[in-house]
This record gives sequence, structure tokens and C-alpha cells, in this order.
Amino acid sequence: MTNMELPVRCVLFAALVMSVPHPVSSGCENRVCNPRMGNLAVGRPVQTISQCGSASPEHYCSPVYKMNRCVLHCEVCDASVMHRAHPPVSMTDSPFKHPPTWWQSAHGVSIETLQLDLEVEFYFTHLIIIFRSPLPAARAIEHSQDFGRTWSALMLYAHNCSEVFSLEDGQSCSQKYSTAEPCSNGEVIYRTLSPWDKLDPYSIDARAHLGITNIRIRLLQPQSCFCQPKLPDANVLTAHYAIYDLILKGGCLCHGHADQCVPAGDQQITHPPVKHMVHGKCVCRHHTAGDQCERCDRLYNDRPWQPANGLTGEAHQCVKCKCNGHAESCHFDKTAWLRSGQRSGGVCDCLHNTSGRHCQHCQSGFYRDPERPTTAPDSCRPCMCNHAGSTYCNPDNGDCVCKPGVAGPHCDQCMLGYWGFDEYGCKPCQCAGDCDPYTGDCMIGFESDHNSTAENHLFRTEELFSALSHPDKCVCKQQALGSSKIFCNVKHVYAVKVRVLDAHDKGSHAEVDVKVLKVLWDHSRLRLSRGTRTLYPESWTSRGCTCPVLFPGMEYLVVGHEDVKKGRPMVNMKSIVKPWRPSLSRKFHQLLKTKCS
Repeated sequence: MTNMELPVRCVLFAALVMSVPHPVSSGCENRVCNPRMGNLAVGRPVQTISQCGSASPEHYCSPVYKMNRCVLHCEVCDASVMHRAHPPVSMTDSPFKHPPTWWQSAHGVSIETLQLDLEVEFYFTHLIIIFRSPLPAARAIEHSQDFGRTWSALMLYAHNCSEVFSLEDGQSCSQKYSTAEPCSNGEVIYRTLSPWDKLDPYSIDARAHLGITNIRIRLLQPQSCFCQPKLPDANVLTAHYAIYDLILKGGCLCHGHADQCVPAGDQQITHPPVKHMVHGKCVCRHHTAGDQCERCDRLYNDRPWQPANGLTGEAHQCVKCKCNGHAESCHFDKTAWLRSGQRSGGVCDCLHNTSGRHCQHCQSGFYRDPERPTTAPDSCRPCMCNHAGSTYCNPDNGDCVCKPGVAGPHCDQCMLGYWGFDEYGCKPCQCAGDCDPYTGDCMIGFESDHNSTAENHLFRTEELFSALSHPDKCVCKQQALGSSKIFCNVKHVYAVKVRVLDAHDKGSHAEVDVKVLKVLWDHSRLRLSRGTRTLYPESWTSRGCTCPVLFPGMEYLVVGHEDVKKGRPMVNMKSIVKPWRPSLSRKFHQLLKTKCS
């Protein structure tokens, strides 16, 4: 690769690296959040069928197109010599190495396969391959979502789709990226979704498109450089595939409930670990749990788990069950959910001898101690009732309710005039007076005073509820349109009418996709025109929002600034952002007539 070709690849990878956010406070509070995205191939082995020079050194020659003519360049590939080896790992190393590195297949291979196996399911947005050899005349990109048990084609490419795949050129097969030109540095870009698709990235449909556990690229037909016939020594050229870089852009699958991922338990990574590697286990927020935040945490199942909404930004946090301090987990019950009008469906897994959906009662055989708080672990005390002589224990105060003919605070003896204590109670004496409580024999002249009553201890229980904290959302102060003083001091450079198409949380900043409907004024170097553009809100707050707020689907007047270094339109707290009204166009043109000193 020439020195002129290196910046092209560097720009591509710089964009990839710059998408990695710098450490900031979490933007997950009450809103959707995403872990960083990167190259899923970095740090993971890419499997190939062959590698040049693995059996013995191979001489190879490649045509290089320079100064409008072909030049033959010959080298030796030897896998045992580091500076002459071209292993698969060279496709995923740093693109800034010089001289550049690449993988190369063995001489004469006509069908080659590149396969990347991931340890868990990831989200995958697009694939970029930069070839050193001429682009293959035919290839297939395939993926698996079940760890290689089944495969399906994402896209087929061929110079002649009907001849190679028996398909018409169209959606599933394309003639794109199948010509012999350029001889080197040809790029293949496959996007999982169209840039214009408006799809919630955490929906079932999106996961069917974006979810991936394995990817396979089959190179089916090598072809010669277009200038090869012009070479005097064309017969020394070798047929092979060679790839500079393989980029599988994606991120870990967290359903919008995490902003960070760590290595999965059995993740196979290179040693030492590679920087910027995208890991697969989510560090869950919003009270969710699981490697992919696919369920609610143990004590937060009061409503059904949901993925966050990537279009509206709603977090769909899991809600804590009301268990009065007597549970460490709860489970969701659909019947309770429907019965409550879809407000609460959590059923607590009660501890401390409590029972009830919210652990608000004591279990059978226990009573609530009125001298202890209802949330105390020992608030439910064991009843002291005799099991054989009582029917149940009053859960409010512990009083024993005795069986017929049974008496005593604990229901453990027969009443006067009864005998034969057993599990059925006591039987009445068949005497004019009292009888022996054990034998039933009549007894004469026995009197007793048993008219004392036990004091009833009554108390009122109070329900305790845990409340989730809802901090205030960001409040953006809007600039006034009619203030000529502010307009002159801020020095705006463009004014457009836009419709907001989509907004993307990039971790350290936001990007807002808009359709420019009308250019009212352009004093920048951006050359704004009607069509799709991206605005870059500048300010980023620790509460996880940007100002001003631009809602998808709405139309605005945007009067903003230019990022001179990066050559892109931006908005910030000094910009003028107003929901569009027809009168705004006239007001703005009146404002332009102001002569700023």
C-alpha cells in the first residue's frame, strides 16, 4: 500500500475509535442507555481455511497500479518469519501500523472462508472489509444467531448473480463490489439496516436483524487485476486473496439497560488483553439483571420486564416490589397484574415467617407482635397454642382459639365440666357436677372460679411503602428569537427549517439526524442545502440529556453555529431552537436586517 493510501484507512479507523466515549457519569438515569460500540473482531480469533507460507515459503507477485500504469511487485510469504508472515490476526490489529499488515490465503486457493465466533449474542450494525487483492468476483456474507447450529445469508455479491447464485440482481444478491477495480484497497461495506429505517433497536424485529453469534464470509471466486493483461510477465502472477482489515461494527446486547460491558464468564480473549475490545456481559442498570439485562432484578418484579424504547428514550425501569422489609426477591404474577389494572403485579417471596402478596401477614402459627415494628425481622412471633387443643392462633395478637371443651391461654387443658383432652377437644362430663378431667369419673363438691378474662391487646398496623426516586429532568433555557443584541453577540452562521428524523445517544455526545426542509440563511462554509443532515448538540449534562432538546418527528427553526475544525453544524445553549411556525420565517428575515456593529 502506498503512503497516499494509508490516510484513507486511517480516517475510517479513526471514526471507529472516536465512537468510543470518554469516561463520563452514567447517562442511564431514567432513560435508555447504550454501551460503547466497536470492532467485534478485535481481540477475537478469525478462522480461515488457509494462510500463505504455512507449509513452506511461497513466492507471489501482485500487480500495483501506479501513475496510470501497472507495476509488478513480487515478495515471499513465510509463516515462520515474522516480517514475512500474513496470519489472520493481521486483519484485526491496529490499522496505524507501518508498514501495514494483512492476511493472505495460500497460493491457488479459489474458495476461502473467514469465520468469527462470538462467545455471546451481540448487536451487529455493519461490516467493512478492505482488500489488498482485487475484490472477489463472488462472495457470500452469512450469519448465525444460535452459535453456528444454523446459518442464513445476509447478502450475496457476484458480477453475475444469475450465473453464480441463480438469482436476479436485487435485494438478496448484488453486483456491487464485484469488479476487478481497484486492484488493491477495495472496500466492501454491508449495513444490517438501511440508514433510513426507523426501527426501535431493542424491539423483537430489530433483534432478528441485528442479533449475531457468528459471522462467516465466503470468498468464492478470485479475479485478476484489470490491468494484469498489460503486464509483460503476467504469467508469474499468483491467484490469492488478501485482506488488510476486517471490521465488524457492533456492541453488546443490553436492551437499553446498560452503558458498560465486561468480559463474559467463559470469554476467550487474546493475552495480553487488547485495548478497545468489545465485551459481552452487561453491567445492568434500571434494576435489571442477567448477562444481557434480560430480566428484572430479584426484588424489582412489580411489573413485566421490558426492553428500553430506543425511539422515545423511555427506560422502562423495573419497579421494586412492596414487601415491607420481609423479602429479598419477588416474582411477577400476571393475574395480580391484570387484577390491579396493570399497576402492580409483584408477589413477594416472603421471609421472617410472613405471608401475603406484600408479606403483610404472619404465617399460620405466628402472630404479629404489637410491640415490634411491622418491618422488623422478628415482628412475627410463634404462637404458643397447643396444636391438639386449638383451632388456630389469632394472627393479630396471638390469642389461641380453643376447640370445644378446651380451655387455658394455650388451649392445653379441659374446661371444668369436660374431660378426655385429645385432638377432637374435650367431652362433657356425664355428672351433676364436675368430673375427673382424665377419666370422666364424677366428682362432688368441687368449685372453682374461672371467670377471669384475658386482656385483649389491640393495635393498629401500618402499611409501609418504598418509593422510587424520580429526580427532575433537565430544563433547557431557550434563547429568544427577537433579541437583536443576543443575535449579534452570539454570531450565528446558519438558519434552517428542519424535521427531526432520529436522535442517537453516543455516550459522550448526541447526534440528531434531520431533514433540512428550507435554508433561510447560510453564512457558513457548510454549503447547507435541502436533504438529510446531522446536527451535533454541543452541551452534555450529567443528568443524561442535551440542550436544546430536539424531539423526533417535530419541525424546528434552528439558528446555530459551525464546528470549524470538524466542518459540521452544531447547536448549543446559545443557539435558537423554536418549534416551527410559518411566522418564524418572516421574523427571522426581519432579524437579519439588524446591522451588528
